[in-house]
Amino acid sequence: MPDAARLHLVTRDGCHLCEAAAATLAPIAEEAGLAVTPVDVDADADLQAEFGDRVPVVLLDGREHSYFTVDVPRLRRDLGLA
Repeated sequence: MPDAARLHLVTRDGCHLCEAAAATLAPIAEEAGLAVTPVDVDADADLQAEFGDRVPVVLLDGREHSYFTVDVPRLRRDLGLA
C-alpha cells in the first residue's frame, strides 16, 4: 500500500499520552485507508534530538502535524475526511 507511510506516530515506551494518541489515530487512519507507523523516539538519536520529551508527535507525509494530542478536526480535514 503506497499510502501506508503517510501517517507516523513518534512515541516512546511507557508514555500514556502516546497510548492515547495511538487510540485516537487508529479509527481515523482506518477510515482514511491508512496505517499508522509507530516510530520510537528513543531508538534514533536524531529523532531524540528533534523531539526529546515532546511526544507523541503525529507526522503526516513526513511533516509535523500535531504533538501531545491529536488535532482531530485538522487531521480529518488534511486527510480529506471532513
